[in-house]
Amino acid sequence: MNNQKENTICVGIIGAGRIGKRHAENIIRHIHQIRLKAIVDINLDSAWVNALSIAVSGDDVQSIFKDPTIDAVLICSPAPTHVPLIIEAAAAGKHIFCEKPLALDILAIQQALAAVEQAKVILQVGFNRRFDPNFAKVKRVVQEGGIGDPHIIHITSRDPEPPPRSYIVSSGGIFLDMSIHDFDMARFLVGSEITEVYATGAVLIDPTLAQQGDVDTAVIQLTFANGALGVIDNSRQAVYGYDQRVEVFGSRGKMLAQNVSATQTELSTADAVTNEKPMHFFLDRYQASYLAELRSFCDCIRHDQPASVDGQDGLIPVIIGHAAKRSYQSHQPVRIDYEHPERLCDTPSINSPAFR
Repeated sequence: MNNQKENTICVGIIGAGRIGKRHAENIIRHIHQIRLKAIVDINLDSAWVNALSIAVSGDDVQSIFKDPTIDAVLICSPAPTHVPLIIEAAAAGKHIFCEKPLALDILAIQQALAAVEQAKVILQVGFNRRFDPNFAKVKRVVQEGGIGDPHIIHITSRDPEPPPRSYIVSSGGIFLDMSIHDFDMARFLVGSEITEVYATGAVLIDPTLAQQGDVDTAVIQLTFANGALGVIDNSRQAVYGYDQRVEVFGSRGKMLAQNVSATQTELSTADAVTNEKPMHFFLDRYQASYLAELRSFCDCIRHDQPASVDGQDGLIPVIIGHAAKRSYQSHQPVRIDYEHPERLCDTPSINSPAFR
């Protein structure tokens, strides 16, 4: 680490869209163990950069990779750029935080993980929901045996509104874009690998998705190696807000995490008992988790420890996503072969150009 005297981690961010901006603002305002030196994007908001007084900015990733004072890079650019940037960052000796998914292609991810292993740098994947205080407590109680042996996990994950159509077209579909968070959460909370998936889906919101072979509503059944069962339900449109709930049911009880609203208030009158709707936007709902995941990344670098959400944790949900997609297409359950996951892919490896 280059900043031993200051005991801080110096980072650069690649990509200044919604999530890149949120990480930058969080670092500057809340995470004093990290110093943000540089941010690059092909469409950089110069007024925003100036307002935050970021020292280095522009559109050249080499300004980050070639800077010896920068310890780590946060990759927040579009998914097709992730693998080339991970490989380049590893070659430059930078520790890496990368947003999900690492890639849509399994072989490409394996190539990136090999580069990370060869360079002996830390790679953390941005599955931020693991760091949400509510879900983290569910994990802790399950892990400590508070509900006995897990039998059933039910995850509800519904967006308040569909993303732009241009995003959906390039996202890889609902199972590789939206459900991927839930696959990670399922294996994280149950503490066992998913061995089989059975996915059903429907187009109930946006009829044009059918032309792309995608769906906007899905139910996915899971079987785990330890015998537990799971159900995930996804929707691209919950009109009442961002619906994020988890229940783990076990031999001695259950653990439940409900939706988060702006306040925990309740109005009771003769007419009705009324609560607030769930938060509407994912950046607000998961603000605490975004802070916690970057603090964890910083601690891993400072103490030379493996990332709590490593490259394999980034790879496995993509494998499950491909299995779910195949199950939906074939109308059959799909057993997951982790020894030969590339067999689930319908297309050859994606060789996307690096972000420039």
